[in-house]
Amino acid sequence: MALKIAFIGATGMVGRPVAKELAYAGMEVTALVRDPLRAKDLSSAIALMPGDLRHAEDLDRLFMGKDAVYLNLNLDMSAGKNSYHNEREGLDTIIRAAQKRNLKRIALVSSLVMNYQGMNGFNWWVFDMKRQAVEKIRASGIPYTIFYPSTFMENFENNYRRGKKIMLAGTSHHRMYFIAGEDYGKQVSRSFQILNDENREYVIQGPEGFTAEEAAAEYIRHYPDEPLSIARAPAGMLQFLGYFNQRMRYGYHIVTALNNYPEKFESQTTWDELGKPSITLRRFAGRSRE
Repeated sequence: MALKIAFIGATGMVGRPVAKELAYAGMEVTALVRDPLRAKDLSSAIALMPGDLRHAEDLDRLFMGKDAVYLNLNLDMSAGKNSYHNEREGLDTIIRAAQKRNLKRIALVSSLVMNYQGMNGFNWWVFDMKRQAVEKIRASGIPYTIFYPSTFMENFENNYRRGKKIMLAGTSHHRMYFIAGEDYGKQVSRSFQILNDENREYVIQGPEGFTAEEAAAEYIRHYPDEPLSIARAPAGMLQFLGYFNQRMRYGYHIVTALNNYPEKFESQTTWDELGKPSITLRRFAGRSRE
């Protein structure tokens, strides 16, 4: 019998490939969506349920008859610390609804880079919130899977690209293991297939390590449609603009963490259990318009 998966966050940058891979693997995926039009290009195998995770009754309908839930709880970059956040107040509502419906598993995509919190005097409430979200999942009493990704290749198309420029800020001091959303989706799918009632936490990393500059150069070198170039901005500019704009403040903090987190390869166990990623950055760039 096919697993029945409730999905929250299917229209996000990473949510889309994960939802599609779950459906391709034969699972019955139902996505909670606030705007069905935004989700119209998802696989026809994915059922759409209009609703909002702020509403407990919508989650109750979503979880009815489901085996598990996958959570891709995007942060609103324009929202401040004291605003409503999906990964804080929203998660509380999700856990209560999941407990009520006796879901067999709750899966959350978190962040590997949040481990930069506390290093070099770095302190950001967003990373505290992410850590608290992990603790809530662990304490829920529901078997759980937590994924800690490094950096997604999709960022080149969704966040770094501005016209014919790849925008970089500050200086990247360590290599990051970029992974394609499709490969990550396959790993998520595999985890639902092999896990029973055990709790598992997986570091998610791609097959190659690059600094931000090396990754941008690799992407540009193999991008087939038009010539691209790198544009640079000092991180201090983002920091200054952040005094006036919440999104810029978010950008400064995440860039600082990405540039300075001393990432090391930690995904061998993940690869052994869930499969090794096969999509290189070269391949990802080359098929970007497929």
